[in-house]
Amino acid sequence: MLMDDYKYLFKVVLIGNASVGKTCLVRRFCQDVFPAGQAATIGVDFLIKTVEVNGEKIKLQIWDTAGQERFRSITQSYYRSANALIIVFDINNLATFSSLPDWVREVKAYANNDVLCTLVGNKCDLDEREVPTHVAEQFSEKNDMWYLETSAKMSENVEKLFQTIAEELTMRAKESSAGVSDNAHSPFPNGDQQTIPVKSNCC
Repeated sequence: MLMDDYKYLFKVVLIGNASVGKTCLVRRFCQDVFPAGQAATIGVDFLIKTVEVNGEKIKLQIWDTAGQERFRSITQSYYRSANALIIVFDINNLATFSSLPDWVREVKAYANNDVLCTLVGNKCDLDEREVPTHVAEQFSEKNDMWYLETSAKMSENVEKLFQTIAEELTMRAKESSAGVSDNAHSPFPNGDQQTIPVKSNCC
């Protein structure tokens, strides 16, 4: 794809404990596959997919980060330049939900104040739920995040997750370009290889 074939480039970073399904979400969205027996991510990896928002092509650079503690110093360096952060937990594993405050603290410490945050409860296809929906919704509301439950295996809400993020980032980039946002930064349209700051009240 030529650089001028898309309107905006956004960097989306997935974070969360190991084995919550971050890689599976990324691969389901970008490649429409569910990698059974997916090995743990080492460090970081990324895929790119172009979506359409109001007739314009939007490129998403989606970064999949390792959840293990030993990789934390590596993955934290990717927070600052992210336009959107997706914090993922497993709704069937209470421990991954209990770790969310730690991830939120990391977002506050390392991410840009303008980052758009989304909370995702993955693996909703399993009948082993340990985290009630209303509890996750309360946590997301408290931390000014949108909450969505997904299943990478069944492809449930995966497209909706990334498409909605693309639409929100595009809207905010246009508002910033038009001078609507008080803390607006100039966006970089037409293929310039830079991410675009957008306004959010996350965390």
